[in-house]
Amino acid sequence: MRQLYRWVFEPGFFSSQPVHVALVLGAIVAVVSGVVGIFTVVRGQSFAGHALTDVSTAGGSGAFLVGMSPVIGFVGLGVVAAVVMDLIGARRERGRDLATGIVLGASIGLAALFLYLDTTKSATTGAAQHILFGSIFTTAPGTVPVVVGFGLVALAIVALLYRPMLLSSVSDDIAAARGVPLARVGVLFMVALAVAVGLSSLAIGAILSTALLVGPAATALRLTKRVGPAMLLASGIGVGGTWLGVLLAYDSSSWGSSHEGLPVSFFIVAVLFVTYLAVSLSPRTGRRS
Repeated sequence: MRQLYRWVFEPGFFSSQPVHVALVLGAIVAVVSGVVGIFTVVRGQSFAGHALTDVSTAGGSGAFLVGMSPVIGFVGLGVVAAVVMDLIGARRERGRDLATGIVLGASIGLAALFLYLDTTKSATTGAAQHILFGSIFTTAPGTVPVVVGFGLVALAIVALLYRPMLLSSVSDDIAAARGVPLARVGVLFMVALAVAVGLSSLAIGAILSTALLVGPAATALRLTKRVGPAMLLASGIGVGGTWLGVLLAYDSSSWGSSHEGLPVSFFIVAVLFVTYLAVSLSPRTGRRS
């Protein structure tokens, strides 16, 4: 038993402060992404989530350029873009896609500019690596309260608007007939989505953040079609995948001659993908799709 423990956990894993921070941040981000991700998939707004990853890239790299915490840029610019996307997009799917595409194009341009300036003007090396692929092991402990605060905002929005969002996800017309304020619900959901994408960008990088947003949610919805249980499942899958990714990334430093280890974002995304694939190929869940 002791030998198995030593084989799974490399020395110093439980005493490492960066690991402690990574596990706490990973759990918070995974829960928020799992809850918001369910409605993202149910409402068919995965494309909007993808666009917000590029917005997060621009926000994070811009914040890095002026010396601010990247998480402020990830979430701040994401929220602004989310509100703009909802306001300029019509309720019809074509209008939402058009608004998303416009914001996507603009954010890619800004991200390219800010990343270029980060690389050429900043004295800090590795800015692009941290923004695009995450830096959960190098995140300062003081970031945890900020992440908790943003996470609570996103979860509060989902809790307060649970029934209206669920009804509007089924049918906008039925929701409107029952007095649901569709415009307000849409804007607030986009804010929650922007926060979730921004926080997942901190954990696994802006370019991969939709994997944590959509992957666990899609897996959970293969196992149950009930939204409430699916949220719990998605959160659990996300937390488990994130913690396993952190463990594998830490252990990977002893796998070869290099002591740097492999990126934690790679392991998290790989674990979530394998989990989704396994559930999808299962005979029981395959018949539900």
